[in-house]
Amino acid sequence: MTKLTPKERDKIAIWLAEKQTLREISRRLNRSVSTISDEVKRNSLSTGYQAILAQEISTRRNKHSRKHNARKSAVITNYVVDKLRSGWSPEQIAGRLKKENNGKTIICHETIYQLIYASQNKSQKLVQYLTHHHRYRNRKGCNWLPRRGINGRVSIHTRPQYINNKHVFGHWETDVVEGSKHSGGMQTMLERKTRYYQAKIIPNIDSNNGLSAQKSLLSKYPPEAAKSVTMDNGKENYDHKKLNDIGIKTYFCDPYCSWQKGSNENHNGILRRYIPKKTDIKTITQFELDSILEEINNRPRKCLKYETSAEAFRRELKSIKLKKCSDSR
Repeated sequence: MTKLTPKERDKIAIWLAEKQTLREISRRLNRSVSTISDEVKRNSLSTGYQAILAQEISTRRNKHSRKHNARKSAVITNYVVDKLRSGWSPEQIAGRLKKENNGKTIICHETIYQLIYASQNKSQKLVQYLTHHHRYRNRKGCNWLPRRGINGRVSIHTRPQYINNKHVFGHWETDVVEGSKHSGGMQTMLERKTRYYQAKIIPNIDSNNGLSAQKSLLSKYPPEAAKSVTMDNGKENYDHKKLNDIGIKTYFCDPYCSWQKGSNENHNGILRRYIPKKTDIKTITQFELDSILEEINNRPRKCLKYETSAEAFRRELKSIKLKKCSDSR
């Protein structure tokens, strides 16, 4: 919708003097009520709304905003481009800049999208750095019965509410990202509260390798940081009771309902941007995988108020250590 014209402002002033309602004025001008309401609020003086002064206030505001246009700042533009290439989303970039500048908005995510699609930036091909969301087909006739062969399987529907709401630290989700031709894969794990993401390469997708990777990823943390794991019904989780034996509770999603551990699934999709499907996992080293994970964990997250997952995870671990020190006194 175009900006209000001087002629429209004249009509608004006349109709306001006639005590017409904002809704009636919006109907006559074929504008939204919010547009008329914002105009009157922003461009009125203590003496009321006057068309000539309203036009002058609006013009002055537009000139001032253009002087501080973030898209014209080379420093901000370079920062945005650098973070886009690091896999950050426009919303993450805008949110992090705001966090680093004491809550002051430096650039909004919509402006970043405009920068990406601007004709003068086509040569940089910034669009390729945006995350593309794919539609997932819902599996029809979903079988809600537990899969046979998993001894001691505990349904996700019995998982306590305090775990469901992601307010308590130490509860994980796990899954496997398969390699080409189902040969090998990566056991991934995500801490639900901080969205901290881990992964370990496994040569074969089976219960022995799955359990070994899960233990390896969790054993380096104190028990307070590894309380439970939510998993699917894959064969890599058949020996889940061995996690129970070391004090880690396990919960199983319904068959074909990967959305029940959506945070982990989402991060697996991010990992796929670095390691596409049909990639031979044997060509990837654990060092390379760890470098990718470090980049993912150091992105600001909207759900964490633009703190990074790595920062949030370290903060939680530190609070556990401080509590132990306090309890030992």
